[in-house]
Amino acid sequence: MTGVRGGPDAAVAFRMARRRFLAGERLDMQELAASLGVDRSTLFRWVGNRDQLLVAVLTSLADPTLSDIVATVRGSGGRRVARIAGRYAEALIGAPYYRSFLQRETERALRLITTRASPLQQHVVDVFAGLVEQERLRGGFVHDLDTRDLAYVIVRVIESFVYADLIAGERPDAAKVEAAIAAILHDDGP
Repeated sequence: MTGVRGGPDAAVAFRMARRRFLAGERLDMQELAASLGVDRSTLFRWVGNRDQLLVAVLTSLADPTLSDIVATVRGSGGRRVARIAGRYAEALIGAPYYRSFLQRETERALRLITTRASPLQQHVVDVFAGLVEQERLRGGFVHDLDTRDLAYVIVRVIESFVYADLIAGERPDAAKVEAAIAAILHDDGP
């Protein structure tokens, strides 16, 4: 429940919001508060404003997705990091609830997901920084960029191809994510 402020009622509110988001519904704070039998100010105390709640829901979905991918992708070095990025992009592109959110609230979604000020983007950068560092420590690869800077570049590449339809009118493409990141990491092996 990243970003949710606490208490059992907050957890109930968060789970309800998450279920609605997964169902492809727009998160409406007034409707959510009414469903919970509270006023909006109480809901805001529990979960923050709408953007904060959306980021918390998105983070709660990103974490298990990334964890599952990291656990299943084999290999080492830059190739492993590139595969993980590609599989993550594939998961984002293929999630109907996520695409629904992007289409319904494009500007808000891109602001919450792709800006450097976004807690979600910073969270995903942290995950990839951990992966890059793990592969460096394993002796899997060496790169000239600082770990955090490299992780930021990786996340921006993911964003470029996942949100290509919204940014440039192109088709989202997870395969391009893996190929681009492998090239950045100087790893074009199998």
